[in-house]
Amino acid sequence: MRTIVWAIAACMAWETSGFSMPSVLPVARLGHGSSVQSRSPRLGIPLSSRGARSARLLKMQDGGLEGEEVRPEIKTKGSKSHGTDVVVIGAGLGGLSAGALLAKYGYKVTVCESHYHPGGCAHGFEIKSKKGGIFKFDAGPSLWAGMNQPSTNPLRQVLDAVDAKVEWTTYDGWGVYFPDGYFRFNVGPADQPGGFEDVLKKFGEPGGGLDEWRRVQETIKPLVLACTTFPPMALRADPGVISTLWNELPKFLSFGPVAAKINGPFSAVMDDCNVKKDTFLRRWLDYLSFALSGLLADGTICAAVSYTLGDLHRENSVLDYPIGGSGAVCDALVESIERNGGKVLLSTHVDKIIMKEGKAAGVTLKGGDTITASHAVVANAPVWAIPKLLPDEYEKKVFGIPIKAKNEGLKRKLSDTPQTDSFMHLHLGIDGKGVENLDIHYTVINEWEGGIDKPGNMIVISIPTVLDPSLAPDGKHIVHAYTAGNEPYDLFKGLDRKSPEYKKLKAERCETLWKAIERVIPDVRSRVEVELSGSPLTHERFLNRPQGTYGPALAAGKAMFPGPGLTGIDGLLCCGDSVFPGIGVPAVAASGITTANTLVPLEKHRQLLEEMKAEGKMPDQCMV
Repeated sequence: MRTIVWAIAACMAWETSGFSMPSVLPVARLGHGSSVQSRSPRLGIPLSSRGARSARLLKMQDGGLEGEEVRPEIKTKGSKSHGTDVVVIGAGLGGLSAGALLAKYGYKVTVCESHYHPGGCAHGFEIKSKKGGIFKFDAGPSLWAGMNQPSTNPLRQVLDAVDAKVEWTTYDGWGVYFPDGYFRFNVGPADQPGGFEDVLKKFGEPGGGLDEWRRVQETIKPLVLACTTFPPMALRADPGVISTLWNELPKFLSFGPVAAKINGPFSAVMDDCNVKKDTFLRRWLDYLSFALSGLLADGTICAAVSYTLGDLHRENSVLDYPIGGSGAVCDALVESIERNGGKVLLSTHVDKIIMKEGKAAGVTLKGGDTITASHAVVANAPVWAIPKLLPDEYEKKVFGIPIKAKNEGLKRKLSDTPQTDSFMHLHLGIDGKGVENLDIHYTVINEWEGGIDKPGNMIVISIPTVLDPSLAPDGKHIVHAYTAGNEPYDLFKGLDRKSPEYKKLKAERCETLWKAIERVIPDVRSRVEVELSGSPLTHERFLNRPQGTYGPALAAGKAMFPGPGLTGIDGLLCCGDSVFPGIGVPAVAASGITTANTLVPLEKHRQLLEEMKAEGKMPDQCMV
């Protein structure tokens, strides 16, 4: 049953480019200033845990170049010790999704976050230029889909379930620079004017042209139908899942052998459709796979790629962007938790998980305060960070006899989880005068020979001010460029972040980003007003991600994501990108859904499902 549930859920856990980028960066260069723009809180939501938006300023320096980060004021005086029902370690989107749902279900929830912003890899942050202009950046996700109305997207279902309000704007594609030229990828049916078939007519070739593409589309139709049978909100990781999925189960089983392909690598579909190696079509499908999972098609689960292709090429397909940036989504989830009686404690680092009578029973904070949990502890932390949270041993009873349980083997197993590579990136605030006809996103692929996953080869560029000008002062743009999960950590390993060697290497490794942006804005370097650069060490430092990794490298058909109960410890469930198939926003939201639902009685879960269906919040799943 776990195999079926995980495979189906992965189908719905998609994000075309859900890359998780570093948080607020410690290096800033500022040029010509700009006027101060009056700004109000995202959506006007008062967030008591975050403090005022008119925050104190943090100086950021690099060799005399100085900038200021706008921080929220966090109340840190007094003891944080208290008792609650559920403690959530980490306020990434997985932890916030789990916390918001549990609070909705009526549990007392406390979320503890080390950072001073909620959201983990998805948080937003603000930089004030030397002359007072404020630029609001996304730390991580740049492409969103299925968010502007009720849909199959797990995060959208969380937002609808907990009545979290986010305003969305839409667009219909992105620009692609690659070795053979340029094209704009337009979402919607592939055979419509300007659709993907027109791209194939120009760049396709024997063994990777229209015939092979149409075979792929026909092959994935039943896969997409199978993928979209179950609503994400029905997921849970216990036998109760049979009940919540029961009504849709006959439909899923009717797909028979087709459904069995869902768990395998998408490369098997490409091979079945005779898509030849070294053709544009094969490389394009590898690109989409890598964007989804950090792995090529031979390592990316078929469910995720099939769902993505089905969603990108359906009638009336659009892509989404949250007004106010990704931080607006995080803020909305925080507001929901607090509205339902929960707490989100920022700048609150968890040192250890407390064990009592063989069960996770709370956490010890840095500084010694304790938060006890009568129901459960949820760890929204990378799998490699969990061993530090666990005691070396603890006492539990077996048949009433006290024994010492040791965590040595578990810690080793978690630490040995394979990793994808990390990132280089730039966050820029630029003068937008005379810059016209921009898309919000671009992908730059420098060469085919070394593969999509070659270090520095694939770059993603995001310019969200194209859709939301409020993110920058009047007449300005923000630009976020990053190497997409293909930067080796070993290049930076052991370097002192303050050393000239580190700064020199970082500048050298960022050069490919500058050149990619220059494909879109040729004179970008002369327009810069704010510049922040980051490396794998930035990821490691600010997001507590060992070696700055993008996420687990668990290849489809060879390994499975372990699910919320990955530690096997009673009372401890996990969520986040180490738990659920697919790396990115929908996957971590789905992990939060699964974890929260597993912790509630089946009847409460079923009641929520019935309410959402009655209110039109779980639409017909069919896309083809």
